[in-house]
Amino acid sequence: MPMRDQENAALALLGRGRGSEPAYLDSHHLEAAHRVQTLFERSRLRPRTTMHYGPRVGSDAGHANDIGDMAVDARRQLAGLYRALPPDCADLVIDICGFEKGLQEVETERGWPRRSAKLVLRIALEAAAQHFGLTPIATGVATTRNRSWLAEGARPNEFG
Repeated sequence: MPMRDQENAALALLGRGRGSEPAYLDSHHLEAAHRVQTLFERSRLRPRTTMHYGPRVGSDAGHANDIGDMAVDARRQLAGLYRALPPDCADLVIDICGFEKGLQEVETERGWPRRSAKLVLRIALEAAAQHFGLTPIATGVATTRNRSWLAEGARPNEFG
């Protein structure tokens, strides 16, 4: 899975394997972390409250409401995630993915033993991935019929 530009350094390190070792976090863990980060960023959006002196490029009608609705929806989704995860896991996911704290910083703040945040993070991201419906292996319809605007067996005139 390609790494995202704004991904947390701790997650980026745990998402890469060392040499022949597999990565500590799987791609569905990283995707769950990215979704939490996105929700956290959207939940903090605020409508503009100051005057804008630039040229108008269109109607601003409803734009502030759109931002407010998006922030409220993100907060609602974060609250659902927070209720779905155990308390320590939810706090850790918010600290790592939302506030972008490092693992050692979290361990120090909470008085946890060294390297324990790494284990709790994996458990928390597994629970978050389940909450979002993400799995390590993609499942679904193995094959599907081809769809085309042409009739069955027809060929375009250019190739005739």
